[in-house]
Amino acid sequence: MERILGIDLGTTNSLAAIYGPLPDAPSKQAPRVLRDAANRAMVPSCVAILPDGSSIVGQEAKALALQHPERVIHSVKRLIGRSLSEVRVEAARLPYQVVEGPGGQARVRIPLDGKDGRPPFKDYSPEEISAMVLSEVRRQAMASLGEDQSQETQKVVITVPAYFDEAQRQASKRAAELAGLEVLRLVNEPTAASLAYGLGETHDARILVYDLGGGTFDVSVLRLLDGVFRVLSTHGDTQLGGDDFDRKILERLLKRISEETGAELDERRDLFSTLRHSAEGIKCRLSESDRAVLEIANGDGTSFEFAMTREDFEADIASDLERTLQSVKHALRDAELKAEDIDAVVLVGGSTRIPRVRELLQQVFGQKPQTHVDPDLAVALGAAVQGAIISGAQEDVLLLDVIPLSLGIETAGGTFSKLILRNSTVPCSVTEEFSTQVENQTGVDLNIFQGERELVADCRMIGSFKLTGIPPMAAGLPRVAVTFTVDADGILRVSARELRSGQTASVEVVPSLGLSKDEVDAIIRDSIEKAGEDFMAREMLELRNKAEMVLRGTKVALAEGGAALAPEQSYAINKALKKVEKALESGDGPELHQSLDRLSSLTMQLADDMIGAAVAKALRGEES
Repeated sequence: MERILGIDLGTTNSLAAIYGPLPDAPSKQAPRVLRDAANRAMVPSCVAILPDGSSIVGQEAKALALQHPERVIHSVKRLIGRSLSEVRVEAARLPYQVVEGPGGQARVRIPLDGKDGRPPFKDYSPEEISAMVLSEVRRQAMASLGEDQSQETQKVVITVPAYFDEAQRQASKRAAELAGLEVLRLVNEPTAASLAYGLGETHDARILVYDLGGGTFDVSVLRLLDGVFRVLSTHGDTQLGGDDFDRKILERLLKRISEETGAELDERRDLFSTLRHSAEGIKCRLSESDRAVLEIANGDGTSFEFAMTREDFEADIASDLERTLQSVKHALRDAELKAEDIDAVVLVGGSTRIPRVRELLQQVFGQKPQTHVDPDLAVALGAAVQGAIISGAQEDVLLLDVIPLSLGIETAGGTFSKLILRNSTVPCSVTEEFSTQVENQTGVDLNIFQGERELVADCRMIGSFKLTGIPPMAAGLPRVAVTFTVDADGILRVSARELRSGQTASVEVVPSLGLSKDEVDAIIRDSIEKAGEDFMAREMLELRNKAEMVLRGTKVALAEGGAALAPEQSYAINKALKKVEKALESGDGPELHQSLDRLSSLTMQLADDMIGAAVAKALRGEES
C-alpha cells in the first residue's frame, strides 16, 4: 500500500502522522505522529523572514519572535482566503504588517534591508507562508521516517476547519502544492478527530466533536454505524481559539505594567509579541494550578509580580466559552438531536485542556468528555487514518462529510433555486432542468450562489458562467440541465447542458474570498428569522414571472389568432391585459393574482380556437 501522510495544518502548531506498523509493535497497524530528533511532534506555525529575504520556520522562528516580532509571521491561517477588510480587527492585533493585495486579499508585508538590489519590503500571501510551514512539516516527517524529502511528490491528506468555504479550502490546497505536496483529500478537522477517537471502538454511536484550537473552533455531530462515519451537522467559529484566551491575559498583563510603570503600551507591537508568549505560559499553568505568577523586570534593577487566578481567567473567557456552547446547540439542533442523545463527547485542540471547558461540557451532556487521545494530536492522527482508507490499508471505515451552506443558481426574477441543500453529504451531485423565459434566447447566464434565503439579493454570489449556442426557440422549449457536483474536498463544480442541441459549459467555483463564521451564522439565522418574509417575497416574484409569461403569450396569440375573435371577446381580453399590466406596475399581489386568473380564463377560448384552427389546417394538408 502507498504511504500517505496526514497533516494537521494548524493556526498555532502543525504536525504530521502516518498509518502503519508501530515501532514498538511491528505487527500492529495504527496511526502515529512523526517526531523530530528532540521527540517533538509539533512544528510551530511560524515563519521568520530575515532582512536578506531568507526564511526560518518552526521552533527557531518562534524563538526569534521575542527579539523581532515584526518579522515573525504566526496565526496566518486566520488570513488565508480572506480579504483585508474582513480581517482588519485581527490584523491590528498582529505584530507584523498586514496589507491589501490583489483582489483585496490580505497579505503580509515584511521589511527587508534593501541591500544587493533587494526591495525595502516584500509582500507574502497566506498561501506562501503556509507552504513554508508545510515544507518544514514534510521535512520533519521525512527525517523521522529516514527518507530523503527530495524524492517524488509526497501524497497527503490535509485537514481544514469545518467552516472553511471554497476559497479557503482552495487556498489551503494551493499552499500544499507550493510545498510539493499532492493533496488527495481535504478533511474537516472535527471529522478527522472522530476517526482518531472512534476507529473500531463501537458499532453504533452518536459522537460530538468539540475542537477548540489555537485560532479556530469547530463542533461536529457524527453518527458511527457499522464502520461508517456520517457527519450529521457542523458549526463553528473561524475567529475563536486559544489565541483569544492568550489575548485576554495579555490585556490584563499590559494594564498591570502600565499601572506599575506609567508607560503607554497600546502601540508597542514589539512588546506584544514578547508578552504574548508569557500570556500563553500563564494560560497553560492555570490549567494545572489555581494561580499563576509572572515576575517582570522593571528595567531599573527592580521587579514586580503579575498574578492571575484561575477564577479571574475563567471570568475573562466566559463569554468566549458561551459562544462555543451556542455553536454546540446549533449543531445539535441541525442534527435533530438532544444533548442526552450523544454517546460520546470528544475533545480536540490544546485549549480543551482548560478545566472550565471540560466542566461546562460535562454539565451540558451529563458525562465526562473523552480524553484518551492527546487533543493536540487527534486531528493529525485522524488524517493519517483517512490516508490509510484512501490507500486501502484500512478498509473498515467510511467517512461521509457535509457542506455548511446551500448551493444553487439564480432563476427568473432573482429567486434562489437551491440544488444542494445545507448539511448534504459529500461527495454529491444534483441535476435539475431549467428553461428560457424569452423568445429565441440563444444564451443563458448562470449565476451561482450560496445561502439560505429565498432571493439571491440576500445570498452570496460565488461564481458565474455563460451557456451559449442554444438554437433559437420559443420561450420554455430549451431544456437546460444544470449539474452541481461537490467533491470530497468540498470543492464545487457546476456544468450546464442544453439537451436539444448538446451545447455545454462548466466552471469550477473558486471564489476570490471566503466567508467568516459570523457571516455563515448570519446567513443561517436570517433564513430562520425571515422565512415568512422570504416566502411572501418569493411568491410575489414567481407570480410576477408567471404574469409576464402570460402577457407575452397572450399578445403573441392575439397577433396570430385575434382576427377570429368576436369583438366583445377581443375587448374583454385587452381590458384584462391592461389590468394585469397595471397590477404588475403597482406591485399589488392580490390584485395581480385576481387579474391574472381573469385573463387566463378569458384566453382559454382563444387557445382552444387556435388549436382547433391548427388541427383543421393540418387535416387539410396545409403548411403550418
